[in-house]
Amino acid sequence: MLRADGAGEPTRRAALEVRALTKTFGGVTALDGVSLSVERGECHALVGENGAGKSTLGKVLAGIHRPDRGIVFIDGQMQAFNSPADAARAGVGMVHQEPVFCRDLSVAENLCLGRYPRRLGLFYSRRGARVRAEALLARIGAQLDVGQPMRRLATAQEQLVQIAAAIGTGARVLVFDEPTSSLSETESQRLFALIGSLRGRGVTSIYISHRLPEIFQLADRISVLRDGRLVGTVARAQASEAELVQMMIGRPLAEYFPQHLAAAPGRPLLEVENLSSPGRFSGVSLQVRAGEIVGLAGLVGAGRSEIARAIFGLDRRASGSLRVDGRALRLGSVRRALRSGVGLVPEDRQRQGLVLMMSGRANFSLVILDQLRRLLFLDQRRERRTAEDFFSRLNVKATSIEAPVASLSGGNQQKVVLAKWLACRLKVLIVDEPTRGVDVGAKAAIHALIDELARAGLGILLISSELPELLNLSTRILVLRAGRLAGELPRPAATQENLLRLMAGV
Repeated sequence: MLRADGAGEPTRRAALEVRALTKTFGGVTALDGVSLSVERGECHALVGENGAGKSTLGKVLAGIHRPDRGIVFIDGQMQAFNSPADAARAGVGMVHQEPVFCRDLSVAENLCLGRYPRRLGLFYSRRGARVRAEALLARIGAQLDVGQPMRRLATAQEQLVQIAAAIGTGARVLVFDEPTSSLSETESQRLFALIGSLRGRGVTSIYISHRLPEIFQLADRISVLRDGRLVGTVARAQASEAELVQMMIGRPLAEYFPQHLAAAPGRPLLEVENLSSPGRFSGVSLQVRAGEIVGLAGLVGAGRSEIARAIFGLDRRASGSLRVDGRALRLGSVRRALRSGVGLVPEDRQRQGLVLMMSGRANFSLVILDQLRRLLFLDQRRERRTAEDFFSRLNVKATSIEAPVASLSGGNQQKVVLAKWLACRLKVLIVDEPTRGVDVGAKAAIHALIDELARAGLGILLISSELPELLNLSTRILVLRAGRLAGELPRPAATQENLLRLMAGV
């Protein structure tokens, strides 16, 4: 019988069992009494919004974090991990979202770290390391030049090395934390085939992801976390995406049907005529009206992001005519674009939209420093008050506005990027891949925010590779192909099939 403290006999068939796990960081509860059982050879998915506790649970299982309370059983044996080495000895390995290796060492040296083969018991055996590394890779069906340095490997190859290292330590339970976040579709399918092969050999997989299609492709059962608590566990065959989303965010996703469509668009806020940039795009003309979300679709390399950068003044080679709210805007200057009321949420928020080691407050105020100035000095009290107001409005989950944005989840980082533009009194906002790398809950919140901005009278130019996102939010969709506009679809005619035909030139 299970006692209140989580003690009791472990489940016999379970490869992994956790009971009443609790973990806090400062004043934030990341895990709150989570109990879970995973059978041998099962692929068990963990899903939830960013900040729900998925990765924290994975890191507790891998010995990276120590729980404040609770018990972990591996193959029926109670465990208390003080380090990843303890977890490895108990048969638990982890494949991290961002692989961490000694990048200047070879593949063989990385695979043999901590247990280098020796000659005569004293000297490092390079040949022995190569043989051992090749044998470890062969166990998972992989072939690599183990003599090359890790820095030359692609992300998919780095993950193979991680898996080989874990299997080499005798891992019977593998934790995969967002393993496909940096992989192509082909590389992802190879990874899925490998996970299937490992399952056939009795290896248990804990698969953490916010990508529901791959969850339904891989998992036997799915556990949903929300705000650090286990909401429930369902068999894949008995679950639907809509049900999982509602479990993850606590409400139906249908609540976010765009409401800006109820009103007719207003006056033109952005008018672009014959915009061109050598080698990137040419002859692009478009218009965005107040209260309108205009989608911009196209295959990779079609010129979508390049057009956004040119409108925002980041392309000094761009030519053409640009008007914002009826007034001409000369190209090639970000300062002029900002003063005219144009903002840009870039596709790479970490490299182009944020200063990661600065606080949320400092990132938020970067584009409104003139508004916060008192004579020659920054009014820090007003800055703090304004940042707290916007963080509250956007429900940014952070320990405080002083926390570095590098410590926030992807969805909350994107909310910080959006918050700074909301405070800037814009007329036109260009949003490039607004939900890339965020979970379904954050995606729904960002969609609702974009819709709210359109209802407030902004003109939104929305760029996205996710066709459902464009189809759901856009008033109409423009399609780019090879740097030129290939056509326009009003909302009633905008289907995935019609979009793909225009994008591919069929």
